[in-house]
Amino acid sequence: MPLTKSFLGRPRRIAIAAGLAVAACPLSQARAADPYESEEPAIPPTENFDKGRFGGIRQKLSDWNVMVGAGAIYAPKFEGSDEFQLAPIPMISATFGDRVTVDPSGLEVEVLKSNGFKFSVKGGYDMGGGRDEDDSDHLKGLGDIDAGALVGAQLSYEMGPVEFYASVDKTIGGSDGLVGQVGANVSHQYHRFILSAGASATFADDNHMESYFGVTATQSARSGLRQYEAGAGLKRFDVEASVTYMATEHWIIRSQAGIGFLTGDAKDSPIVQNDVQPSAMLIVGYKF
Repeated sequence: MPLTKSFLGRPRRIAIAAGLAVAACPLSQARAADPYESEEPAIPPTENFDKGRFGGIRQKLSDWNVMVGAGAIYAPKFEGSDEFQLAPIPMISATFGDRVTVDPSGLEVEVLKSNGFKFSVKGGYDMGGGRDEDDSDHLKGLGDIDAGALVGAQLSYEMGPVEFYASVDKTIGGSDGLVGQVGANVSHQYHRFILSAGASATFADDNHMESYFGVTATQSARSGLRQYEAGAGLKRFDVEASVTYMATEHWIIRSQAGIGFLTGDAKDSPIVQNDVQPSAMLIVGYKF
């Protein structure tokens, strides 16, 4: 399954595509500052650029705030796993005007912005959803969980360097689950560096919890895990921090680390091997 879900779903985000596909965690989706929406330091433009041949194309990509890149993430194989794997993460995103963002997961539209408040809606594909029983020997007999379409909404409020947010996402197909998140992030720019930190709490309905953490009688017989029913409620807490370095006018290097703590029915599930879920990521991006 995609490993980058934790790094998606933020109001101002670097869209990360795993297998492009993008990627969240399942480390929580705590928001972090987006370097190319911050006030960039004065960096001389790249010399020796063939404007006659590429200027028009590059200007259009710049107008669209296009960013491409690649990196890697080290994260649990599945939510609750005690095994880790390193996975590549290609990245691409584009912003049209001030309100429309497109990335491999879909489309996000900012419909309201006033006095620090922002309200946006989104639709697309749940890139971080789904789970394959082949991901780990521990999942054998549980069957696969398909990913699905995703629709959602988010409300955020900015107060200086601090942003508070609440979001809700509905998966159509797959788990047919509903997931909500509340959290806050803070960011500070120092010369060419942007330092960010965030914390969040994630809630989920019965469909999501039963799909990812429940064990039916049939699954129990096939897997050897005890039968278990997971109900709606608080699923996890997450904290994360990131450092973004604007190496030049266009090149950006971003490192991010976080840790999630499963709780409630998720923590008690026989599927969960470890309720503490750390991850780390490094990405190099080019902003046109």
